[in-house]
Amino acid sequence: MKKFINNNDDFLKESLTGFGKAHSDIINVNLDPSFVSRKNKTKDGKVSLISGGGSGHEPMHGGFVGHGMLDAACPGFVFSAPTPDQMQAAAEHVDSGAGVLFIVKNYSGDIMNFQMGAEMYSGKNDSIVTNDDVAVEDSTFTTGRRGVAATVLVEKNSWIFS
Repeated sequence: MKKFINNNDDFLKESLTGFGKAHSDIINVNLDPSFVSRKNKTKDGKVSLISGGGSGHEPMHGGFVGHGMLDAACPGFVFSAPTPDQMQAAAEHVDSGAGVLFIVKNYSGDIMNFQMGAEMYSGKNDSIVTNDDVAVEDSTFTTGRRGVAATVLVEKNSWIFS
């Protein structure tokens, strides 16, 4: 057996629902559009931190939502970037008045969709693109460095920005 999946189309919804039930003391899950946010609202005057990316890398992103870490995470489908409306909805939900910082991996789909989400969001926002990775640059087997390694460090240590 390789995996537990009832139906590919329901995977994200089912995994988020289970994740939400398992950690209901720390996070809330929104399903339409999909995002995970802190149970306790972001304190007034703090810049809210949002990241995200394709599902399949758990506990990446959603697992780093909580006090002293991310304020929200936007999960895309398996190995797919989240959509701009997810970023907009997450930003509207967690912005405490000081604006939003989007933490984006150096992956073309993530960059494009987070940029569109930031443009759709009417509040103050900025983005940081992580560009460090363990991938071999200019390899014939990869699209290049995607920023996964650095993103984990930024998300896990985001208490520095608090």
